[in-house]
Amino acid sequence: MKLYPIEAGNFKLDGGAMFGVVPKTIWNKTNPADGNNLIDLAARCLLIEDGKRLILIDTGMGDKQSEKFFGYYSLWGSHSIDNSLARHGFHRDDITDVFMTHLHFDHCGGSVRWNKDRTGYEPAFKNATFWSNEDHWQWAVHPNPREKASFLPENILPMQESGQLQFVNKPQNDFVSGSELGFGIFFADGHTDKMMLPQIHFKGMVICFMADLLPTAGHLPLPYVMGYDTRPLLTLPEKEKFLQAAAEHHYYLFLEHDAHNEIITVENTEKGVRLRDVYRCADIL
Repeated sequence: MKLYPIEAGNFKLDGGAMFGVVPKTIWNKTNPADGNNLIDLAARCLLIEDGKRLILIDTGMGDKQSEKFFGYYSLWGSHSIDNSLARHGFHRDDITDVFMTHLHFDHCGGSVRWNKDRTGYEPAFKNATFWSNEDHWQWAVHPNPREKASFLPENILPMQESGQLQFVNKPQNDFVSGSELGFGIFFADGHTDKMMLPQIHFKGMVICFMADLLPTAGHLPLPYVMGYDTRPLLTLPEKEKFLQAAAEHHYYLFLEHDAHNEIITVENTEKGVRLRDVYRCADIL
């Protein structure tokens, strides 16, 4: 097995929204804001090469939305999925599976693109199976008013219409130790219903893809919960459970949204679980 970081792009979001009730005087120390109160974020995906399978976890925002849409997110940098795949010797047509932690636009927008004449949409990975889970899919295609702006039909429905969509088996609890894709999955409901966090055994380590349970290293303290979470009081115990396990078992936490910290480990302290070490992907993968 080989793992590759795939940088799908960088953007910015309001720091207050990213840290919820935490005052700016505190979160600004770890995630400094610009003059518009925006903080740097990444869309860092992960590619798993395992035998004949090439599994891509999340796909970023993509590029099919309007200039006005992208203007809300202050895109920066030069990263793209295609360039990042090419850097590791791959093409999007090589991808056999696309695993979506959840269907918010910044995690799955790159799964669908315009067709050749821009009259409709098509899967951006023509040879891939797209993986979600049935509960989250229903949550996304029948969105609540709070999340409606994050679940865009053009990002979601073409995957099903193409016949390339499959569902991970419904969990009996919040953790599946094995799945159709060969890695463990932790299910979390605080950010959105049935978000899936892969846990990959790799060279004697456990690499955990943190999605939106831990957006950045600055979110480690338990109360540092995003304003975007639909059920913040569920996020708290989910986050506590996961971080305690990460500290106890020395998990390596792959941060999807942290533009400046790629992989971290954590440890128990008198103040709770806190940052232990920071690694570049090149140091670990």
